[in-house]
Amino acid sequence: MQNEKIHDQNVDWLCINTIRTLSIDAVQKANSGHPGLPLGAAPFAYVLFQNHLKFNPKNPHFFDRDRFVLSAGHGSMLLYSLLHLYGYGLSLDEIKNFRQLGSKTPGHPEYGMTPGVEATTGPLGQGCANAVGMAIAERKLAGLFNSHDHNLVDHYTYCLVGDGDLMEGISAEASSLAGHLKLSKLIYLYDSNDVSLDGPTSLCFTENVAKRYESYGWQVIEVKDADHDLKAIDQAIAAAKNDHARPSLIIFKTTIGYGAPNKQGKSSAHGSPLGPDEIALTKKFLKWENTEPFFIPPAAHAHFEKAASYGAHTEEKWTEILTAWKKANPTKTKIFNQEINFTLPEFKVGEDFATRESAGKCLTMIASQVPLFIGGDADLSGSTNTFIKDGGSFEGKNGAGRNIHYGVREHAMGAIANGIAYHGGLRNFTATFFCFSDYMKPAIRLAAMNHLPVTFVFTHDSIGLGEDGPTHQPVEHLMALRAIPNLITLRPADAFEAREAWKFTMNHKKGPVALVLTRQKVKTLDRSVYGSETGLNQGAYVLSDRPNYQAILVATGSEVGLALDAQADLEKNGIATRVVSMPSMEMFLKQPAPYRESVIPTACKKVASIEAGVTLGWAGITGREGLHFGVDTFGMSAPAPKIFEAFGLTAQNIAEKVKAWIPA
Repeated sequence: MQNEKIHDQNVDWLCINTIRTLSIDAVQKANSGHPGLPLGAAPFAYVLFQNHLKFNPKNPHFFDRDRFVLSAGHGSMLLYSLLHLYGYGLSLDEIKNFRQLGSKTPGHPEYGMTPGVEATTGPLGQGCANAVGMAIAERKLAGLFNSHDHNLVDHYTYCLVGDGDLMEGISAEASSLAGHLKLSKLIYLYDSNDVSLDGPTSLCFTENVAKRYESYGWQVIEVKDADHDLKAIDQAIAAAKNDHARPSLIIFKTTIGYGAPNKQGKSSAHGSPLGPDEIALTKKFLKWENTEPFFIPPAAHAHFEKAASYGAHTEEKWTEILTAWKKANPTKTKIFNQEINFTLPEFKVGEDFATRESAGKCLTMIASQVPLFIGGDADLSGSTNTFIKDGGSFEGKNGAGRNIHYGVREHAMGAIANGIAYHGGLRNFTATFFCFSDYMKPAIRLAAMNHLPVTFVFTHDSIGLGEDGPTHQPVEHLMALRAIPNLITLRPADAFEAREAWKFTMNHKKGPVALVLTRQKVKTLDRSVYGSETGLNQGAYVLSDRPNYQAILVATGSEVGLALDAQADLEKNGIATRVVSMPSMEMFLKQPAPYRESVIPTACKKVASIEAGVTLGWAGITGREGLHFGVDTFGMSAPAPKIFEAFGLTAQNIAEKVKAWIPA
C-alpha cells in the first residue's frame, strides 16, 4: 500500500497501543485466549499494515491484494484488532464476543468466517506452507497474465510466524522448497520472542534459525529492537520487498506480553488472560489514559481510517489496468474468467488399465485444455501418472511451468496446495502413494474444513501394492479419509469410473476430493451390460443385477471385479446376487433414503462388503448381520495376487463363504 510513511511517532504509538489494549481486553472478556503475541508483535504488524500492505478493506477479496497469513493463529486477537481498526467491517461487538458461540472472532482465524482472514490457522506450521502456496499462485498467475504493457498480477505474501511454527517440520519442508523456487514475493515476519507455552525456547529450540534460512536460500534480516524501533521495522520490510531473487525472513526480536509488568518475557503471558490487575498495570505502563475496556482514541481511529481509505484508490487503479488488459487480451480474458470446458478420453471395453493409468490419461487431457490447472507430486510422478505432459517444471521466479516438483515433502505439499486454493485463480492437485496420506492428514483436514477445491491423488491404494510390503500398503486409510467431514473420497472400479471421477472432481468446487487409485490393472467394463458409471455421482449404484437376488455384494475399486467374478460363480450354484459398486461411501450415505433403498434394500439381510482394507465401518452399509471381506491386520510383502489370496480376497473364497451364508 505504501501510505504515508511514519512521521508522527506519537500517533503511531497511540495506534500500536490501541491494537494492544483492544486485544488484551477481548481476551480478558472471553476469559480465554493468548495476549502475549498481540502485545509483542503489534509494532511490526502495525508498520506492515500502515506502510506496506496492499489491501482494500471495503473489498477484502480484491484480486491483486497482498496476502497476510497469521500462521501463529493463537495470536488471533492481533489480527482481529487490525481488521476492526482498518475498517474490514468486523464490528466492535464481534471483538467483544471473541471466542463466543456464533461470533466472527473464533479462537483461531477461520477462512470464510471473518472478512480479511486469508487462511485458517492455528495448527502450527500450516500457515507457513499456505503462504508458500499463495506465493506460487501469484507467480503462476503473473506468468500467465502479465504483459509488457500491463502488470495485472503483482502482490506479496506476508506470513507472521512464531517460534512454534518454525519448530514444526512442515515449516522446514515448505521453507526449503520456497528457497529452492526463489519465491521472492514471499516474506516471513518472525516474531522471535524466545518463549513458548512450556517456558523459554532454550528448553528445546537452540538452533541458529538465521543460518538455517540462509542455507535454504532466503534473505535474512534482523531487527534487534522490534519493541521500540519503528524505523528499523519499516526499513526491514522495505528491504525484503526489494530482494527480487529470494524469499525473505525478517527476525523481529520482540518481548512476549510486552508492557505487562509481571508477565512480559514469560510463558505465563502466552495462553492465559492477564487478569484485571495486570491489565490495569499494563495500561499504566503504556500510558493509556482511558481505563475503560475496548476504548479506541478518536485520534487513532482517524489515523486508521485515513490509511484504510488508500485501499479503495489502490483497487481503482488496478481495475483500470484490468480493463485495459482485457481489451488487449480477449483470449486470455476467457482464461482469467475461468471459463473451464474440457473433454475426457475414450476407453475401450475389455482393456486392462490400472486406475492410476486411466485417471492419468484424464488428467493429461484436462491439463491440455485448462491452462489454470496445475499440480505436482512428492517425487513420484512416474508412478502416480500425474506429470502434465509438455507442462514444464514450475519456475518460482517467472511463473513458467505447470509441474510443481514438491520433492519428498508430503505434509508441506498438502498445505501448499491449500495455499494455492486459498489464493484463488487456479485449480490444483497433489499426488503420492496412498499410504502417505497419513503424512498429509492435517492439511487434508484443513482443506475439508475450509471447502478448498484441492484434488488429492493417491495411487497404490491397497495390498495390491505387493512386494513393498505392509509399510507401504494402506489398509486403514480409506476409512480414515471417509471419516473427515466434507472430504469426498472416490475409489473408482475401472477406466470409466476413473473418467467419471475426474469429471466430478473438476466440477466440484465446495471442497477437496481424494482420488484413490490402483497400481494393479483392472478390466474396463462393458457399460452396455453393466450399470452406467454416472452412478458414481450418487456414491454407489447397481452395477450388475439378477432377478430374485438372495444377496448383495458391495465392492469398491479393484475389488468390484472380484465381486463380479464371485457373482458368476454363485450363479453357477443357483444363487442369484446383486453387485453394487460403491466408489464413495460417504456420498452414498448422503443420498435420499429412497435412492439408498433402491440400491441396497433394507429387506435384504444378506449384504456383503468386499474391500482390500479394514472392515471397520462397513456395518453401516451391510447391517449388523453383514459379511465382510477385507484386511483387518497389516499387509505383507509378496506379489499382489498371493497377498489377495492370503487374505481370502478371491472370487472363489467369496463365493464359497456367501454360499455357506445363505440358507439352503
